Amino acid sequence: MIRLFSIFLLCAAATAATRPGDLLLKFLSPGELAVSPDGRRLYVACENSDELRVVDTTTGGVVKVIRVGHIPRGLSVSANGRQVYIANSWDDTVSVIDTQKLETVATLKAGFEPISAVADKKGEVLYVANRLSSDISVIDLRTGKELKRLEGGRGASYLALSTDGTRLYCSHIYPAINARRGPPESEITVINTITRRVIDRIPLHNSAGVFHLAIASDGQLGAATVLRPRNLVPLAHVEHGGAFVNSIVLFGPGFESAVPLPIDELDRYFALPFSTAITPDRTKLFVSAAGSNTITAINVPALLKFSRTHGKDATNDLSASSNYVITRIPVGRNPRGIVLSPDGHRLYVANRMDDTISVLNTATSKVAFNFDLGGPKTTTPLRRGEQLFNDARFSFQGQFSCASCHLDTTFDGLEWDLEPDGFGVDIVDNRSIENLMGTQPYKWNGGNPDLPTECGPRTEKYVFRRWHWSRDRPVVTCGYPATSRCGLFRSLSARRSRAVAGGNLDHFQSQGSARRDQRSDERMN
Repeated sequence: MIRLFSIFLLCAAATAATRPGDLLLKFLSPGELAVSPDGRRLYVACENSDELRVVDTTTGGVVKVIRVGHIPRGLSVSANGRQVYIANSWDDTVSVIDTQKLETVATLKAGFEPISAVADKKGEVLYVANRLSSDISVIDLRTGKELKRLEGGRGASYLALSTDGTRLYCSHIYPAINARRGPPESEITVINTITRRVIDRIPLHNSAGVFHLAIASDGQLGAATVLRPRNLVPLAHVEHGGAFVNSIVLFGPGFESAVPLPIDELDRYFALPFSTAITPDRTKLFVSAAGSNTITAINVPALLKFSRTHGKDATNDLSASSNYVITRIPVGRNPRGIVLSPDGHRLYVANRMDDTISVLNTATSKVAFNFDLGGPKTTTPLRRGEQLFNDARFSFQGQFSCASCHLDTTFDGLEWDLEPDGFGVDIVDNRSIENLMGTQPYKWNGGNPDLPTECGPRTEKYVFRRWHWSRDRPVVTCGYPATSRCGLFRSLSARRSRAVAGGNLDHFQSQGSARRDQRSDERMN
């Protein structure tokens, strides 16, 4: 698989042996952001160091470091500003931070791999999107107990509350399980926060990898970042139109159905659109292109006018973005989470591979200054490999990075036609790269005995236009914290088992097991 090559990004620094001290450096890897209602504090989830860092937005200084759970992801601030909720994805918990004391006051049990957590306007209930169990936990904040779970899309991940607080929108990063070689289908799940029930599922056709959502201040416009793959043609044809159309999707009361529009342009792509934000006056929309190290600034009135006049006819038109994109703003490496200041004058950007925050002036669409979060200043070979893993500049026309397909070091849920075995031969599913080391032979039929013969390393020459990887060329890999020692490449640590103590399954695991057995029986028949 092409994505498997992504694990083995080649860099000159890899020729030197990794020093033992390199493994001990704790980079911060800021992924998600939230801002206090008064705009004075910025809350930063640092995935690699298991911390919440509190930043003074006036000075840029870190005023407090709070330990949280393992691999913290999404976070939000309560409506009254008194609590911060942070989802600890590998602990299956949510940390509750008191913003006056700046300390953890509670730890709530969530579902399997919580990615984001948002409280309702009244502060009565916390909604948590759980990626592994593809559902949304509804937790009573008074008792800390889970009331129920709502079924979300496959890989439920990101949440956004409507302006009036009556609707909650949930995205999911993996497409629904579909017929073989069929176009991917996704959705935006809509929850009524009064009844606490799913009331709608907005279909997103030919879409896979739906990330952050933003709702305009008037509640009439919603936007979501999305990958629209072209996985039904041979991947070697990437120069004839791209493997992905990196897009935003418009939805809301003003739209009969969701309208996807590209942020790419002719001969230049903006890989892995991740987070989005709409200014309070609804004049600009910002999108972080995590693989291209840029922020895209979009003219909202022009975008809406174009969507009305062209609509879905322009979903694959790479000349469309010239009608509504204002500018591309270079920022740090791997910009992920973005958040606006309450007045809309500033946009904060988490540069995950730099351990910095870029601060943009939204009026000029330029970087005003940067905040240094205080991580290690040495770029180790492993850190360099991780930076390259998330960088699309090395693919043809900058179309995608390794992380575009191995989403957060997992997979993309898609089938691809890889050409080393012949066009249309051996259609393969992407696989997770966690804990890959020592699991050979590879491929579903065991046909690839080692990494140099795996589909990804053999396919990369089509995509990255560079010399091929082989056993005698040292490589460096990257990803999330690993416990194993490193030789030529780094093994990604496996997530802890979700099995209940004693070997029993809980209610939701039992449901999943029954569904799996049912689908297996259907296939057999």
